[in-house]
Amino acid sequence: MMTIISLLLLASLLPHLTFTAHVGIVNGREAKPHSRPYMVCLQKNWLHVCGGFLISDEFVLAAAHCRENSETLTVVVGAHDLKNKTEGSVRFGVKSYHQHSNFTEEPVMNDIMLLRLEKKVTQNEKVNWISIPMKEEEIEVHSAGWGRLDTNGSLSSHLMETHVKITNNTKCENKWGEDDYSVSQMMCTYGNGGKCTGDSGGPLGCGKTAVGVKSFGDPHLCNSPELPEVYINLI
Repeated sequence: MMTIISLLLLASLLPHLTFTAHVGIVNGREAKPHSRPYMVCLQKNWLHVCGGFLISDEFVLAAAHCRENSETLTVVVGAHDLKNKTEGSVRFGVKSYHQHSNFTEEPVMNDIMLLRLEKKVTQNEKVNWISIPMKEEEIEVHSAGWGRLDTNGSLSSHLMETHVKITNNTKCENKWGEDDYSVSQMMCTYGNGGKCTGDSGGPLGCGKTAVGVKSFGDPHLCNSPELPEVYINLI
């Protein structure tokens, strides 16, 4: 009960939080099937549009820009290969959307959204949630998603993953500029691999804790060496 109360409180607080924040996994590797049971696929008309992640048995955290014009999304849990109809994944409708009331697309600001599922998920080896941090801590991070494998490539049907490092926040601000990057509300990453189109909304993870929500990156080049990928900071 306390978990649900905390999540509902988070939903009520979203309009009052300020987040300055497009996107995408490139040069990654296929994840071990169901090794990241918190990952979900957000779909429109049965097509993948974004990633997201379970933070309880009925709430998903994702990026606000994953939902356009009040469209209806469905959430697929327990998936690895999106083309495999026999792997046991389950589709859920969304009961309510709690998009940040001050979310804007140009520039991308306050890019965060909480989705409440129509039914609670059943916890098992393929489906589980990830915690969100209660205090700041230094961690090695990882990223995962079903997004494009390169800037102009196709979406991946298999869940991919890569390890990245958190960049110094001052360097992030210098690269993106203070109008697009908020030191107090964002973090950015770099590494040999990185996210691409279709990976928005997915978590920046540290073990069993999500520390960020994927928001945007270089609009012209996935895993750009010049413009690091930006996440909404959950710490």
